[in-house]
Amino acid sequence: MKIPALMLLTFIALSAPGRAAAQSQPEEVVFPGDGRQLHGFLWKPAGSGPFRAIVWNHGSEKLPGSEPALANFYTAHAYVFFVPHRRGQGRSPGDYIQDQIAHAPPGQRAQRMIDLQEAEVDDVIAGLNYLKSLPFVDPAKIAISGCSYGGIQTLLAGERDLGVKALVPFAPGAMSWGQNPFLEDVLIRAVDRARAPVFLIQAENDFSLDPSHVLSKEANKKHKEFQSKIYPAFGKIHHDGHWGFCSSATEVWGADVLAFLDAQMKAQ
Repeated sequence: MKIPALMLLTFIALSAPGRAAAQSQPEEVVFPGDGRQLHGFLWKPAGSGPFRAIVWNHGSEKLPGSEPALANFYTAHAYVFFVPHRRGQGRSPGDYIQDQIAHAPPGQRAQRMIDLQEAEVDDVIAGLNYLKSLPFVDPAKIAISGCSYGGIQTLLAGERDLGVKALVPFAPGAMSWGQNPFLEDVLIRAVDRARAPVFLIQAENDFSLDPSHVLSKEANKKHKEFQSKIYPAFGKIHHDGHWGFCSSATEVWGADVLAFLDAQMKAQ
């Protein structure tokens, strides 16, 4: 019997070895973190694994969501993609970080931001520990990434001995650079103490490119495993080059990130 061409192509695509199809919807999960029940969204490729995995740190937005565009990209390349919601954001309980900063006296807001960012690293670690516990995740092949506030969280978590293979921060502190010297010092310290190789990424029309320039210089001085890349402008305004670039420009930075991750995942 002759099989119609379209049916044959569909069969080949579905049966190709290693083919990973993204979930159409994520699973909402709940996990413990610092006395709270934190929430997150988990995306899993087809198959039983064990898979490599990405912890994605969202930014300062109050309702981070599940990041379907990024999830589709990573799951298509056989990565589990996990978006934990830190305290007070999305579906996780607590006070919203931006409200807490705004309620502090003006002269204390810069330091308040640092204190809150440091505290929220515990939420990232809680999400990482949850991810490691899943039977379809390879706990030895996990990377941490994130954008803006999430880029800050990626570098701060990277100071800890967490056993992650790579750190991929997008635009860490780019909206605050030049306005919060405490944050700049904290990120320089985080680069000095990084426990995994770093690939820092920005678009040319981000709010500030100083994170790439300053942190690259620091890493070179300390001989850290660190690389950075500034890509051409994405979109028309700073917001496009900041959040839009992080969350939707996978066709621009995707191949570079996958190559970096592949090299680190294979390293002993």
